[in-house]
Amino acid sequence: RVPRLITTHSLALLSSQAMAHPSMLPGGMTPQVILLREGTDTSQGTPQLLSNINACLAVADAVRTTLGPCGFDKLIHAQGAEATISNDGATIMKLLSIVHPAAKTLTDIARSQDSEVGDGTTTVVLLASEFLKEAKPFVEDGVPVQAIIAAYRTAADLAISWVNKLAVSIGEGSTDAEKRAMLEKCAGTSLNSKLVNHEKEFFASMIVEAVLTLDQRTLDHRDIGFKKVQGGHLRESFLVDGVAFKKTFSYAGFEQQPKSFEQPKVLALNIELELKAERDNAEVRITDPEAYQRVVDAEWNVIYEKLDLCVKTGAKVIVSRLAIGDLATQYFADRDIFCAGRVPEEDMRRLCKSTGAVVQTSVSSVPVEAMGTCEVFEERQVGGERYNLFKGCPLSKSCTIVLRGGAEQFIDEAVRSLEDAMHIVRRAVKNTSVVPGGGAIDMELSRRLREYARSVAGKAQLFINAFAKALEIIPRQLCDNAGLDATDVLNKLRQKHAQEGGANFGVDVRGGMNAQFQQRNDGGASGGVGSSAVIDTYKSYVWEPSAVKLHAVRAACDAACLVLSVDETVRNPRSEDPQNSMPAMGGRGGGRGRGMGGRGRGRGRR
Repeated sequence: RVPRLITTHSLALLSSQAMAHPSMLPGGMTPQVILLREGTDTSQGTPQLLSNINACLAVADAVRTTLGPCGFDKLIHAQGAEATISNDGATIMKLLSIVHPAAKTLTDIARSQDSEVGDGTTTVVLLASEFLKEAKPFVEDGVPVQAIIAAYRTAADLAISWVNKLAVSIGEGSTDAEKRAMLEKCAGTSLNSKLVNHEKEFFASMIVEAVLTLDQRTLDHRDIGFKKVQGGHLRESFLVDGVAFKKTFSYAGFEQQPKSFEQPKVLALNIELELKAERDNAEVRITDPEAYQRVVDAEWNVIYEKLDLCVKTGAKVIVSRLAIGDLATQYFADRDIFCAGRVPEEDMRRLCKSTGAVVQTSVSSVPVEAMGTCEVFEERQVGGERYNLFKGCPLSKSCTIVLRGGAEQFIDEAVRSLEDAMHIVRRAVKNTSVVPGGGAIDMELSRRLREYARSVAGKAQLFINAFAKALEIIPRQLCDNAGLDATDVLNKLRQKHAQEGGANFGVDVRGGMNAQFQQRNDGGASGGVGSSAVIDTYKSYVWEPSAVKLHAVRAACDAACLVLSVDETVRNPRSEDPQNSMPAMGGRGGGRGRGMGGRGRGRGRR
C-alpha cells in the first residue's frame, strides 16, 4: 500500500466525516475527540451539585454564630496581615479568602448587601445557605433542579410583595423630633448586634446627627469622616460639625503659630511652599562667583513671592495637599497665620465642601470667592494626638466622628459598626418604611408561604414549603446564639403569628435570657421561657428598614438558584500553577508576545 500523509486539516475533516460515517476510518474505528487539555478535571451531575451545596453550607457555618445581639465575634489572622476582630458578615467573608468557585457566590452576595444597604450581610448568607440546605434532599432524590428553581423564584416574588405590604412608614405626619427619635431606634437596632451595643443610645444619637448634617438630596456617606484615636473611653468620642483631621507633619516654627481663630479665612492650595532641592548631578555653569549668588537669590525670591501673595489674601488658615517647608512655616508663624501641609486628599475634599474654599494651583491671583471660612478653628489635643477642627462651617454638608477606645482592633470594629448603622439611617431617611425585626418578618413570611403552598398542586408545594422553612433560620439562629431553646421559642412564635394581629411578634433575646436566669434561680418554678422570649418587636422599637429584608431575600434566592443551576465544574490544575501561567521561555519570537526569548513586542500571552 502507498503510505498516506495525514495532516491536521485532513484529520479534522476525517473526524467530522466519521461522525456520520464511522466506517470511513481505517478499520472502522471512531476517532477520539479531545476538547480539553491533559490534566483537566471535570465533575458533573448530582455529585458535583451536592458538593457545591456542601461547600456553601460550610462557609455559612463560619458566620452563623455572629447573628443577633448575642452573636460572637471572629478573630481572623491572615498571613502577612494584622489580626481582625469582627462580627460583620461582609468583613468576615472578605477576609476568609474563599477559593471554592461555588462558595464564592456567598461572598459576592455579602458584599452586594453591604454596598447596597449596609447591613444584613450575615442574614443574606444564612438565608442563601438554608435555601440550599432545604433543596439538598430533593436533589438527592433526583428531582429536576429546574422545578426547584422555578418554585423558589415564585416564593421569593411572593415574599417580596408581602414585605412591601407589611412595611410601615414611620415618617408620615411626624414632627422633626419624632422622626429623629424613630431614626435613633433604627440605628439602635443595627447596633444591637455590634461590639458597641452597650453604648448604643450614645452612638445612635451621634449617627443620626451625622446623617442629618449631610446634603439630604444625595446623602453621600463619604462626607462623614471617621478618625480613630487610641486611648480613653467610648463615651469620650465626639462629633465635629465640620471637618477634623490629624495634625500633619510640621517643622519647628509650627509651635509659634496661633492655634485658634474665630471666623478665619481659609485658603486651600495644591502647590509646594518650600525650597526645592537640586536634582542629582545637576550642573549650573557660571563665569564668576556673583552669578552663583544670583542663582541662589532667584530661588529665594520665588518662594518669598509666593509667601507674600498668600499673606495678601488675608487668609488666617492655609492648608495644602503638598508640602509646606520650614521657611514657609516660620514665615507664616511670624505673621500669626496657621498652616498645614500634606493634608490627605479626602480630608481636603470634605474641608472645601464645608468651608466653601476652592483649591488653588497658583497664588498669583486668588479671587475672594475662592476663600473659605468657618465659625471657629482650633487645634485640640485628643489623647496622644493633636487634631485640627473646623467648626460651624457655613456650607456644612460634612461632619467627622472622632472615636476613642482601647485596642486598635476594638476601634476598627467600632468604626465598622458605626458605618453599618450609618447606612441603615441613610436608608431610613430615603425610604421611611420599616418592618419589625427580631425575626418577626421572617416568621410572618414563612406562615404566609405555608398557607399559599396548600393551594399549589404538584411537587411545587413541597419546594415552597421548603422555602418557607428556610426563612425560619433567622429567629432560630437568634435563639441558638442567645442560649435559648429554639424549638420552644419558635413554637410560641408560630402560635402568635397564627392569631390575628400577631404579625409583629419576634424573638426577645434579653427577655428570654432574663427568664432563663430566673428559672435557674428558682429551680424551674417559673415555668418555660418561651413566652418571655416572644415580644411585639414593632412596639418595642426593634425595627429594620424594609430595604434590608427586600435585598436579602432577593439576593439569597438568586444565589441559591445560581448554585443549583450548575451541573458541571471544569477545573484545570495546570492553569492554577503560577509557573505554568507564565509565558513560554522558548519560541521563535517572531510574532508579538510569543515567549520571552524572542523579539516580539507587546504583552505575553497566557
